[in-house]
Amino acid sequence: MYQNACGAAAASAGGCVETDKECHGLISKEPLVPTVEHDYSGFDIVKATQYGAFSRVKELIEGGHNVNERDAENVTLLHWAAINNRKEIMLYFIDKGSEVDAIGGELNATPLHWATRQGHLEAAVILMNSGADPDLRDAEGCSCIHLAAQFGHTALVAYFVARGVNPDCTDRAGMTPLMWAVWKICSLDPTRLLITLGASPNVTDQQGNTALHWAILARNTTAISTLILQGRASLNIPNHRGDTPLTMLQTHLGAMWMSPKVVDMVKEQTFASSTARNFLNKLLKDKRLRWWCMVGTPFMAFYAAGGILATDQIILIKIFLLVCLYIIIHYTGQLLFDDRLMGLLPLSIYLSTKMWFYFTWIIYIMPVVGIALTLFFLISSTLLWYCFLNSWLGDPGIVTTSQQLQFRTIIELAEKGPGGFEPSSFCSACLVRRPIRSKHCAVCNHCVARFDHHCPWVANCIGAKNHKHFIGFLAALILMCSEMLYGSYKYWQNEPSCNATSEEIWQKVVTIGRCNTWVAWVSINAFFHCIWVFMLLVCQLYQISCLGMTTNERMNKGRYAHFIMNAGKSPFTKGSFRNLIEFFECTCCGLHKPEVKDWLTSYDLERNIEHQPLLRHRDNYQYV
Repeated sequence: MYQNACGAAAASAGGCVETDKECHGLISKEPLVPTVEHDYSGFDIVKATQYGAFSRVKELIEGGHNVNERDAENVTLLHWAAINNRKEIMLYFIDKGSEVDAIGGELNATPLHWATRQGHLEAAVILMNSGADPDLRDAEGCSCIHLAAQFGHTALVAYFVARGVNPDCTDRAGMTPLMWAVWKICSLDPTRLLITLGASPNVTDQQGNTALHWAILARNTTAISTLILQGRASLNIPNHRGDTPLTMLQTHLGAMWMSPKVVDMVKEQTFASSTARNFLNKLLKDKRLRWWCMVGTPFMAFYAAGGILATDQIILIKIFLLVCLYIIIHYTGQLLFDDRLMGLLPLSIYLSTKMWFYFTWIIYIMPVVGIALTLFFLISSTLLWYCFLNSWLGDPGIVTTSQQLQFRTIIELAEKGPGGFEPSSFCSACLVRRPIRSKHCAVCNHCVARFDHHCPWVANCIGAKNHKHFIGFLAALILMCSEMLYGSYKYWQNEPSCNATSEEIWQKVVTIGRCNTWVAWVSINAFFHCIWVFMLLVCQLYQISCLGMTTNERMNKGRYAHFIMNAGKSPFTKGSFRNLIEFFECTCCGLHKPEVKDWLTSYDLERNIEHQPLLRHRDNYQYV
C-alpha cells in the first residue's frame, strides 16, 4: 500500500536528499485511465473512487452502498478519494456522512494523513474544513505536519500552522517538523518556512538532538546555514552523547559540503569558547571594532594611495608600493571582515571618496574659485545628502505583515487551490501575498514593492518608495563630480607650477600630476565616478521612460508571463512622457494630474491576465 511503503522510507535513516524520490514515486502513482474512455460500468466502488468516476460512485452509493464501508485492508472510501485528490467525490462522501477521521490501513492513518503524504493541498483543505483533526497520530506517531515536513510539502506545512497546529509539536520519538525537514529535505523550504512561522530550532528530541544536530548528521548545508544565520540556532546544546553542534561542525571544517558562512561562524564560535585569548585577539574579534575598521579602511586606503602617488619616487617604486598597499588591505580584510561586513564595502568606498572630495575642495579649490562657486557646491552637496540618505535609510517599499495576517493569507491562498502558492502571488520567505512587480531580495530578506535592484552603493534595495530619491542621488552625484573636475581645472590654471610649456598632451598631464599629485588623484576618482554614474543614470531613465520597466523586469522579462504575452513589451508603459511624469509624480504646474499607483497593494494586472501565473519558474523569487 502507498502509505506503508512511504512510512517505512520516512522512518529509515536515509539522510537528506533533494527530494524523497522513492516515497514520492510510490505515493504519486494513480490508476491508469481505462482503455475504453468513460466506460466505468464494471468498476466497483473502490476502483471508481480511485479513478474519479463520480457518476459510477454516485450510482453505487444511491444504490445502497454504505459510504463508510471498509475494504479488505480496513481502508475507507474517503481514504482512497483523499490520496487520489478526488475533490468532487470527497465532498460527496462527506455530504453523505463519511467519517472524516476514520482510521485505516496498516499505519492506522486518517484520510488527512493520506492526502498529506501525497501533497494534495486541495484535499487537505476539504478535510480540514469538514472537521478533520490534523493532530491525530498514525501508527508511527506522526501527525500530519510531520508528514508534510518529511516530504517537503511546504504549502501544507504553512496551511497546518495557519490553522492552529503547533509548529513545535513532537512525534513519538520527540522529533519536531523542523527536525524532519532538515533531515529529509535539502531545499531551502520548508526549513525557512517553519522558522518564519515560529518553530524553535533549539527544541530537543528524546536523544537530546536539536534540529541543528539532525542537519549536520544529514550534511544538509542549506539547512545548517538557515538554522544558524536565520533561525539563530544554538551551537552549544549537547545531546545525550555530549556532542554539541559546534563540536560536530569542527570535525567537518575541511569538508567540501561546508559553506563559507558556516565555516566563518564556527571559527568565530571556536575562538569565543577558547580560554587562551590575548588582548590583541580580543580586539581582532571585537564586532564593533571590526565594523569601524570596515568603515574606516576605504578612508585610509584612499589617503594612503594618494600619499604614495605624491612621493618623489620613480614610477616603478610607486607601482610597487601601491601593490603592497593592496596586498596589505586584502589580507587584513580576510582576517577582520566576514561576508556581512564585506557587504558594507561599496558604501564605505562611496562615503570615503566623498569625504576626501570635501577635504580637497576646502584646502585646495575653495581659495581659487571663491565663495559663490563654493556655495553652489555646498547646495548641490546638500541635495546629494538628502537623496542619498533617503536611498540608504529610507523604506524602499517593504511589504510588511503580521503573524495574524500571514496566517490569514496562507488560509485564503490555500483555499483558492494550489495556484495560490505560486511564487508570483506568495512569498514563502516573508509569508505574504506578493504584490505585482514586487520581488524578494535575498540580501535584505524582504519583499519589496516594484523592486528595481539591490544597490550595494547605498546598501539598500531600490523600490517603489525610494526609486525617485535614487535617481536624484545619481544626478546629484554627477553634478558634484563635475564640480570637482571644474574646480580642479581652475586650481591648475591658477597654480604656476602646473603650467606646462610643452603643447603635448602627455607632457601636460605629467606636469599637472607633479605640481599637486593629490588634486590629480582626487580628480581621477571624480572623473571615473562621473562616467559610470552617468551611464547608470542614462540606463535608469531609459528603462523608466522608454521601456516602462524596472531593472529586474528588463533583465528577467523572459520569466514573467505578462511580458511574454505582450511580446516582450511592458504592460505598465504609458508612453515616454507619461512614464516620466508619473514616476516623478509631476503635476506640470497643474496641467497634468499623475496617476499615483500604490504598488504595495496592487496584486493584479489591469489587462485581464491576472489569472495567469506571473512567473514561469517557481524558484525565481530567490534571486536578486
